[in-house]
Amino acid sequence: MINQIRVGRQSAIRIFAQEYSDSNLPLEGVGEYAPSFIITKLGAKVNRALFGGVIDRFERRDGDNGPSYSGQLRDATGGVHRFQIAPFQPELHADAEELLARFESGDRFLMMMVGRARWFESDDGGIFTSFRAEEFCIVEREVYVNWLVETSEATLRRLSAYSASLGSDNNSEALEASGVPSDLIEGMILAKDHYGAFDPESYRVGVLQGLSMALNSNGEIETMMASSESTRSDSDLDNPTSSVSVAEKPKLEPQGDVEDLILNVVRNSSDVNGIPYDSIVLACTEAGFSRESSEDAIEDLRDIKCQIIEPRFGFFQILD
Repeated sequence: MINQIRVGRQSAIRIFAQEYSDSNLPLEGVGEYAPSFIITKLGAKVNRALFGGVIDRFERRDGDNGPSYSGQLRDATGGVHRFQIAPFQPELHADAEELLARFESGDRFLMMMVGRARWFESDDGGIFTSFRAEEFCIVEREVYVNWLVETSEATLRRLSAYSASLGSDNNSEALEASGVPSDLIEGMILAKDHYGAFDPESYRVGVLQGLSMALNSNGEIETMMASSESTRSDSDLDNPTSSVSVAEKPKLEPQGDVEDLILNVVRNSSDVNGIPYDSIVLACTEAGFSRESSEDAIEDLRDIKCQIIEPRFGFFQILD
């Protein structure tokens, strides 16, 4: 599995991290087997995605139901795709352990992954996106370069469709007449209703970054891998994959103890099923604590001090 991956699924959208992480519009499927989607600002309907980048973070968390894994891949735009491997995916655990051993040894490598879109909604309505891994592998530079080109082309197609939609009424007939491809129309209607008008320049810059890395792959990919290993900025560490960019907020000096903050956040949650992991981390980063220290504190409170529990994967409660 580590050396092979099936990438022929037509439903696996090619998408850069920034477009996905900017998205906060989930579309729930109707019916037991109906697919659910995340709708991006450019109208992509993401149920599954093929994405890649340098491994930037990877860790195992042991729970009552078995181990789970979480990590992130940093792509050419500088953004990160966050992913999880759940306890109920034992077929992926052996490969995850191999990746973990390499990562903890200091190795940094390029990966490709097929993941299913997932999200958490915080108490204040914030949407935090990630992927549940379905397939993954370590790849050579040439494979990653091909993905960069394909993803750039797919993003440019969505950018062109968005530009074509600007002077049009927001309905199927008008968008089709304006030149929006038929497969993008439904997502475009939902996106324009939800997000309204916005400046897509950052996505164009992301395409330029992707194509630049593809054209100069030897030097730029090595630089990205070295950056992932040793020179990540505070804003990178403090930026959860969500529609709200923490990096755009003023940097706060942390006040008090991060564990006390976590206990208060969990204790004050009104959700009887527990507060999502990402909501806890967001509260910590908004209070000025780094993402890494917040995640370490959550693990200590759960595994060592036993003051919080994880009754189901990704959700936490106070241990009475």
